[in-house]
Amino acid sequence: FRLELDGVLKSWAVTKGPSTDPADKRLAVRVEDHPLDYGGFEGTIPEGQYGGGTVMLWDEGTWEPVGDPHQGLEEGDLKFVLKGKRMKGEWVLVHMKGRDQKTKNGPRENWLLIKHKDRYATQGDGLTEKFTTSVETGRDLDGIAKGLKSRRKAAKAEATTKVWTGGKAVALPDFRPPQLATLVDEVPAGREWLFEMKYDGYRALAAIAGSEVRLFTRNGNDWTRQFGRLVEPLGKLTKGSALIDGEICSFKDGRTDFSTLKDALGSGGPLVFFAFDLLELDGESLERLPLTERKEKLRRLLGKAKPEAEVQYSEHVAGSGEKVFAAMCEAGHEGVIAKLGSSTYQHDRTKTWLKVKCLKRQEFVIGGWRPSDKKTGFASLLLGTWEDGKLVYRGRVGTGFNQDSHAAIQKALEAHARTTPAFETVPRDIRRRANWVEPQLVGEVAFTEMTPDGVLRHPSFMGLREDKPAREVHIETPAAKPATRTAATRGKSKAMTFTDEMGIGVAERLGVRLTSPERPVLPGETVTKAQIIAYYDAVAERMLPHIANRPLSLVRVPHGSRPFFQKHDSGGFPDVMKRVEIYLKE
Repeated sequence: FRLELDGVLKSWAVTKGPSTDPADKRLAVRVEDHPLDYGGFEGTIPEGQYGGGTVMLWDEGTWEPVGDPHQGLEEGDLKFVLKGKRMKGEWVLVHMKGRDQKTKNGPRENWLLIKHKDRYATQGDGLTEKFTTSVETGRDLDGIAKGLKSRRKAAKAEATTKVWTGGKAVALPDFRPPQLATLVDEVPAGREWLFEMKYDGYRALAAIAGSEVRLFTRNGNDWTRQFGRLVEPLGKLTKGSALIDGEICSFKDGRTDFSTLKDALGSGGPLVFFAFDLLELDGESLERLPLTERKEKLRRLLGKAKPEAEVQYSEHVAGSGEKVFAAMCEAGHEGVIAKLGSSTYQHDRTKTWLKVKCLKRQEFVIGGWRPSDKKTGFASLLLGTWEDGKLVYRGRVGTGFNQDSHAAIQKALEAHARTTPAFETVPRDIRRRANWVEPQLVGEVAFTEMTPDGVLRHPSFMGLREDKPAREVHIETPAAKPATRTAATRGKSKAMTFTDEMGIGVAERLGVRLTSPERPVLPGETVTKAQIIAYYDAVAERMLPHIANRPLSLVRVPHGSRPFFQKHDSGGFPDVMKRVEIYLKE
């Protein structure tokens, strides 16, 4: 981990990699400063030399210190904001003074790299398992060590395309991790929730600049070639630029069907892109707007499409969640996605987007196969999920295959063969007749329920998933739907402490000019302007659903004067503050 300062790269060795979970305090051993040229190096340093081994450019970007960085380094409390492709938001490096170790090369300084709580923070490590390749070349460590060619050079060169719109040149938008929905077992109530169909396809982001189009999977893989027949219709949407979130599907018997989609990708069959969110338009990020506003802009961008069009707007219903869910299940669809209409776009799994399934289904890792007694190849696949670093056996699936899919899966199994099981434990009767494979293949499986000992009942295979890394496959347990707080629970909230540094960091992240951040808001009080900003940022997700689309009054507190209310626009307010006309009685 390196930060450029005073013409050199200040460097730390973060042994387990960074984590976006503020609870994870990752050890960062400070090492000697490196020259700036080292910042762009990717390759192999010969063994025996300093830093010997394979070096990957795992992330890159810019950083902004919070406060004086020299003082932060000296005092062992270096706060900063990262604007990388993977690491974003507020972080801190803390020197564990008194915990340094003596070595023959001098003292070894032990620091901690910690993520601050902000909109980029997650529960659990959201980085090291998800991203395993170079941001520069797309290679993994093995590919770098073998000297394989860059997987992204051509794509990177093409992605510099710009179009002229609104008096400025606009580039093809970069990929951003999509927002993900949390699985729940109850449909949320209230008209503030928007309900969409849960599509049975591939999640995709469409980056558009005029006729130039890139289609990315949820993990950032460029699948423009695989989804090639959608490039032309997407390239006709706008003369400017856009980044659209959606799902790519194929139909069977009037319903989206993942197995049909897999066949269509292999045969060049028909595809449909269902667009349900708009993240960027003509170079302007829309992520801080409420979902309802983003979807309205998306509707206007797409226009009125014919039923047979390959790009469709994803309609929604406000409220009536139980009726929508019942209708979807009765028609044989997968379920519904519930989204809070006032929510901003978050690059994480959140509870402002929820998914409710009619039938249980999820991804599983394929760890082996059982041979057939009647024909060559497999009779069933042995399935598992990763839990606490161990591959846990979840049963086997022997239905849902056709002749073509069976042959393709058998070929993939043979290409990943190994001699020992990757599972932590396997039942003895399964082990006796099993063939083992590397735990790299992922399949989607539908099932009725899971037994008390964690094994699937009545599973049916839906298809291989090439858009999700095997290491990200865990058992999906429905979370509780967002609870309504009662008087009995209000007193149990965990207290939070807000600092000036947190508020200053929020203002910088949002691009808001904050004057006199250390000044107390009210005379005789200690709460500062910066602390108020930090508090609003912390409660925004809970507060905004209740105040959205409602006219508000301002409490003005000029320095040295008494507070007063202001209702009318007297001029001088920033554009981010929206206006509404209200007729007053004389």
